[in-house]
Amino acid sequence: MKNKYLIILLSFIFTNVMVAQAQEEEEEAPLSLSGSVDTYYKYDFSGSPNIGTSFGEDQNSFSIGMANLIASKEVGRASFVADLSFGPRSNNSIPNADFHIQNLYVSYALTDKLSVTGGYMGTFVGYEVISPTANFNYSTSYLFTNGPFQNAGLKFDYAISDRFALMVGVFNDWNVYTQNDVAGNMDVNSFGAQLYVSPVDGWDAYINFVTGENNGNEIDLTTTYQVSDALLLGLNAASYSAAKIDNGDGTESDGGSFAGGALYVNYAITDAFALGLRGEYFSDDKLGILMGAEKSSVTAFTVSANIGSGPLKFIPELRLDSAEKDIFVDGDGAATGSAVQFLMAAVFAF
Repeated sequence: MKNKYLIILLSFIFTNVMVAQAQEEEEEAPLSLSGSVDTYYKYDFSGSPNIGTSFGEDQNSFSIGMANLIASKEVGRASFVADLSFGPRSNNSIPNADFHIQNLYVSYALTDKLSVTGGYMGTFVGYEVISPTANFNYSTSYLFTNGPFQNAGLKFDYAISDRFALMVGVFNDWNVYTQNDVAGNMDVNSFGAQLYVSPVDGWDAYINFVTGENNGNEIDLTTTYQVSDALLLGLNAASYSAAKIDNGDGTESDGGSFAGGALYVNYAITDAFALGLRGEYFSDDKLGILMGAEKSSVTAFTVSANIGSGPLKFIPELRLDSAEKDIFVDGDGAATGSAVQFLMAAVFAF
């Protein structure tokens, strides 16, 4: 039944787009090409890779991140984005894959306030993103690593005013191009929504929600406040509960959960030099993210600098993670509760 309603909705959208295109004169913009490349060196002071967040996993090695190429174009009310990446940082949800589609979608402005987008899109959940050009820190948070990376589906964005906007959409399971990628499940079964609020100039807040019978439920708050030209404050808080586990006897078990928050403080000392601190608390209950089936938590502090005012940016970074239990290893290979790593990255955006 739900697929019947989806077909009716798609037919309605198609009809309105055809009518609108017939009534308006197309204005074609040139094809836009942009992207980035990044590389890094990382050293964990234990001599072993310890911190299990996304990307930058190599120990005592000069390594590559990814090459990112983005093509976009607008013709009248229609537009598309194709965002392809190559390299270890691109594989996020596909192990051992050195090529990945980050975004591949088409959009159409039905009115000046309402637009529809369909395809494979970078997730609307969370503060940090895959591309290092949009993050102040090079290493990523635990919240980023354990949330969705992409959502394939159909979404509507409605700008209520300059200070309020709403997005609703239906999606596949997390991080798959097609629902057929999910064994045993062929149905589009996820729903997502986002409320954007800007209480005052310089303050942006996003309340995000995504739910699906295979992935579970996540509610997320992402907000930034530009206090001054130099000082930016950011906050990401999220709570996730996994889908129930079928025990095969007619009963279900708790699939586990996580919760956490990350505070970001960035200060631009000059146009070419800025310092940033990320402090994060992350708690895992039965998901096995930190320590098997046991409940555990970790507190992480990351100090990064951004050096450079042109397309090339250097990011020296020092990170300390301290856990409730001994989830790391020390220089002798013994279990310990803390880990320290240094990282130097170079990111070129074009």
